[in-house]
Amino acid sequence: MNRRSLLRLLVAMGLGVQGLGQVRASDWGGKKTVPERVIVIGAGLAGLAAARELQDQAYEVVVLEGRDRIGGRLWTSTKWADIPLDMGASWIHGMDGNPLTELAEAAKAKLIETSYDSNQIYDVDGRELSDEKEKRLDRLRDQFQRAIEVAQDAEKDTSLRQVMDRFQSRVGADEEVTQMLNFIASSNLEQEYAGSVEKMSAQWFDSAEEFDGDDGLFANGYQQIVKFLARDLTIKTSQIVQRVDWEQDQVRVNTGTEEYIADRVIVTLPLGVLKAGRVAFSPPLPKTISQAIDGLDMGVLNKCYLRFPKVFWPDDVDWLECITAKHGEWVEWVSFARALNVPVLLGFNAADRGREIEAWSDQEIVGSAMATLRHLFGPNIPEPTSYQLTRWASDPFALGAYSYNPVGANPKLRRQLAKPVAGKLYFAGEATDQEYFGTAHGAYLSGLRAVEEITSD
Repeated sequence: MNRRSLLRLLVAMGLGVQGLGQVRASDWGGKKTVPERVIVIGAGLAGLAAARELQDQAYEVVVLEGRDRIGGRLWTSTKWADIPLDMGASWIHGMDGNPLTELAEAAKAKLIETSYDSNQIYDVDGRELSDEKEKRLDRLRDQFQRAIEVAQDAEKDTSLRQVMDRFQSRVGADEEVTQMLNFIASSNLEQEYAGSVEKMSAQWFDSAEEFDGDDGLFANGYQQIVKFLARDLTIKTSQIVQRVDWEQDQVRVNTGTEEYIADRVIVTLPLGVLKAGRVAFSPPLPKTISQAIDGLDMGVLNKCYLRFPKVFWPDDVDWLECITAKHGEWVEWVSFARALNVPVLLGFNAADRGREIEAWSDQEIVGSAMATLRHLFGPNIPEPTSYQLTRWASDPFALGAYSYNPVGANPKLRRQLAKPVAGKLYFAGEATDQEYFGTAHGAYLSGLRAVEEITSD
């Protein structure tokens, strides 16, 4: 067993709650003797999962949400009435054994399977990648993966960029290799984990577990899950929490306009909000938690939906990928032609590139996207009839898309972030889930874990 595997095992042994899968908190044997009042801060997936479970167990629950809507980073846009589009999470990643698959069935939500294997890669010249070059790309990807595995056994953590630079010094620094390696870094690493290769930990960037199976796309949006969990809950929107005072026997939560009092509080604020110090805790949070907040980081993954009058790209694949001259520039696209039978393309911008373009105007972003599409499909393709964009790093209630492990971070930081404080403060959200961080199912399971901690006290 290598150092990385050994450390993962030791951390897992100390976690306490592992492999929750589809088990409900009410099945874990936790008991309470008198009704308690619990405040859940945040009406995202973690907060709604926790509130739903607590209310089902006869706790008195109030959910406070800063936005004027519920769902958090689950946000289904209805701007196009005939096509609900998810601006945040879109898929159930790995449907086999995933608790969200069962939840979707309970909510009667229709899922459409998509596959990363259903793809077409385009070369830097805009043409379909030749079979010969695709084989070279696959070999380079395998070699780079082996270089990462070597780095994961090293005594000292480094960034993925440092691994890339060392690897390229061995295989050659010609332009073609650089372009292919940048494509691999963007499509396989930055688009997946939302962090920049300049910052992501080579040892721990991929420490999350995965469920098997294809991915499931919500035909009518993730909001079906949000509404299903939120039924009959007491949710107060436009309540921006400013201060949490947990010094006395009861916890006081101040929103500037209202004060709420409870026996316990579940905090599901995104890591970006915690890092920005938008909410004051009195007394300050324990050092272990503040260290975890500082040690982890928030990534960026933005979406650009373009709707066209007709399909002008291959309609039999789900993913269009591009080797580009500039690192991370419109590398990945999703086609909804096959899955939803609509002429819509979704382009992604991740990490540094995703953060950079948030300062651009809508017209500049769409213009840049169209320049790439014209490079691939010719100058005479139609203009989009409409578009929808996200800017998650600028969203004050998120300040990023989801968390990742930067250099120096390891899985124990997420365990620290999730640790209850004085039987009063509990933490949930994707960033607190050691096994499935950065995912919707990780957020969901973290909410159930927080409930288990409360009910077992």
